[in-house]
Amino acid sequence: MASRISVCFLVLGSLILAYTASAPGQACCPVHRSGQPVVNADQTVILIWDPATKTEHFIRQASFKSEADDFGFLIPSPSRPELEESGNGAFDYLRKLTEPELKKKRQPNSGLGCIGCGVATDFGNKGEAAGASVRVLEEKLVAGFNAVVLETESAGALMNWLKTNGYIFSPEVEAWAKPYVQAGWKITALKVAKDADRKQEKTVAASALRMSFQTDKPLFPYREPDYGNSTNKLGVSGRLLRIYFIADARFQGELTPNEPWTGRVAWAGKISPGDRAKELELLKLAERSVPADWWLTEFEDRWAYKAAPADVYFSRDTNQSEVRRPPIIEYVSLPIPTDVMTYVLGVVMILSPLVRRFRKNGPVLS
Repeated sequence: MASRISVCFLVLGSLILAYTASAPGQACCPVHRSGQPVVNADQTVILIWDPATKTEHFIRQASFKSEADDFGFLIPSPSRPELEESGNGAFDYLRKLTEPELKKKRQPNSGLGCIGCGVATDFGNKGEAAGASVRVLEEKLVAGFNAVVLETESAGALMNWLKTNGYIFSPEVEAWAKPYVQAGWKITALKVAKDADRKQEKTVAASALRMSFQTDKPLFPYREPDYGNSTNKLGVSGRLLRIYFIADARFQGELTPNEPWTGRVAWAGKISPGDRAKELELLKLAERSVPADWWLTEFEDRWAYKAAPADVYFSRDTNQSEVRRPPIIEYVSLPIPTDVMTYVLGVVMILSPLVRRFRKNGPVLS
């Protein structure tokens, strides 16, 4: 069975407003404290897929909208993830590679010269809450996050762990966790906190974090609940999801057979060995952990704030042609000289040949 991963976002606090999920079986259900909702804002993701080892490297550069001082997120993964810091410069490097070509043209003469499941937490005591039912596999500080990797066989035990360790939880969170727990997936809890001098700002940008895990098929965690009034409270109406998908060929994304994914291919093409080496350096990834040849497919998705029926899965595209952004045309006008001597020289250059011709042939008589 193809694996999937889904990200659930949390909000720190002591009071909670239970928020009903938009549909049964939804991957995430929003729960946040009253008056302080949190939603995903623009997201940029680098997703590297190695089909030989069935390893997905998931590097996420996300931002959030929230009035809460602290919040975090839970990430279920089909296998125990490796968590490492990833360089933010890798995103800028890919953006530069795929930006449109700038072409300059003479000005025509006109006559006038682009996952949230909220629970509150203080990430206090990290001890187990249900005896041996919940096991802490790993705890580390990475990329500015306090990360805890959990393993459990019971969604109820997970809820007890959250409760004992300072999380605000709800039946919706338990319903969200149940299918992942039953499948034997691991749960990674991460904390995000605003800087002391930026607590009044609603937008929070998290550091780039790399999760590497085994999966049968590469994917992006697309499932989200209906945010309801949260987007109105935070003054958000739309967002952009950008995915840099790197593999050994051009790939395509699919939501469900009946509901196509709204992501479109903005750029597709092979990456040179030199650019591949630079990107690996920026990502802090070993050469042996990725495919030898790289093909980059960049997706742009105007991600609506609504419940999604599934996660986005990726597969090799039957169309292996390259795609480029339309060039940016910059029209330039010829400079008009203001120096009088420039005009005098121009007149001399034009009239001199005419004068010599007149002297040689004499006047023309009719």
